[in-house]
Amino acid sequence: MNKDIFEGNWKQFKGEVQRQWGELTDDQFDQIAGSRDKLIGIIQENRGIARDEAEEQVKAWEDSIAA
Repeated sequence: MNKDIFEGNWKQFKGEVQRQWGELTDDQFDQIAGSRDKLIGIIQENRGIARDEAEEQVKAWEDSIAA
């Protein structure tokens, strides 16, 4: 999913993101504000994983909602 689609549909995706990564706080959602890169960074930080792994999780999530 490209950056423009992610940002443009953030309000619709927000609920799906909350279901997938329930540990995210309202403050973190405010920080993300439709930025895929920020979502990846926050997932990486929260879960203590490598950036590549966080990117893979976001990609898998994107693929699941696009299906």
